Amino acid sequence: MTKPGPIKSLNEIMKKAIRAVSFSLVLIMAFSLPGCKRKTADNEYTEITMVTVNTEATVVTEQTTIIESTEIPQTNETTEITESHVADPEVVQSIVEEIVMDYGYNGSEANERIDSLLMDLTAEDENAGMKWKTIMELWRSPELGENLNYDVLPDGLPDTDELCIVVLGFQLNPDGSMRDELINRLTVALRSAEKYPNAYIVCTGGGTAYNNDSATEAGEMAKWLEEHGIDKERIIVEDNSLTTAQNAIYTYDILVSDYPSVRYLAIVSSDYHIATGELLFTAEAILKADVPGKEKLIVISNASWDAPSDDLSTMFQATALIELSEV
Repeated sequence: MTKPGPIKSLNEIMKKAIRAVSFSLVLIMAFSLPGCKRKTADNEYTEITMVTVNTEATVVTEQTTIIESTEIPQTNETTEITESHVADPEVVQSIVEEIVMDYGYNGSEANERIDSLLMDLTAEDENAGMKWKTIMELWRSPELGENLNYDVLPDGLPDTDELCIVVLGFQLNPDGSMRDELINRLTVALRSAEKYPNAYIVCTGGGTAYNNDSATEAGEMAKWLEEHGIDKERIIVEDNSLTTAQNAIYTYDILVSDYPSVRYLAIVSSDYHIATGELLFTAEAILKADVPGKEKLIVISNASWDAPSDDLSTMFQATALIELSEV
């Protein structure tokens, strides 16, 4: 007869071995199956199999649980995320001011530095770089203000309401009356308006009379033109500006908003002022355009009064251009 002791000991040894194996399986699965589907090398997901071990009965059973998760779509293409450059307005304005002031102070001696700064501006804001390159080409052109037409506009301009004659104002006397220089500019404008009877006429200039708050340059100019036979319907009054830069800014806004037929501008002023007027009105149109070459208003001509003496420096033009750039 076999003694029970050794058999019982053998059974105990087997049970302990099974327990050890089962415990190892549980540990392995605990680390390799952390409660969700496992991603394979092929980007697919396998179901988790939870294993229950009955150590007393030495029976191993399987229970399959499907855990829902959001599938990641497969793709054969690599998606690249490119961060686009956003221009810093303060950097743009700083470069513009450096360009303008350098040329204002130093003229053509600054050309090399200006070209380098224009490249920096384009790198920061391509559209701004293109616009200011066009403006600087005009400003640095030896032809700016050189082709003057005295006393009346030249032949060959559009004889339609596409043309607008822009008369630049001049400071009023303290009592609100017009100075002789402004009347002389108006005389040139009158002759030009009579030559081109379908053109509009813009009178520009705000209140500059020290002792008469109700008088404005544009208002007095408009009354003078009406008194000299110009139809009131042709006259446009811009009476908020106090500088030539503001003349350009406010006139542009009025014409584009209320006079869509106008396409071409002819500047009327004293001869020393024509170059500045053409520069600022052209620059304003460039700055307001979506891209250079798509300007809504184009300066095509001028008519000037032969002033006895006066001059406007490039620094005057520089400060005026900065005024445009800040709007």
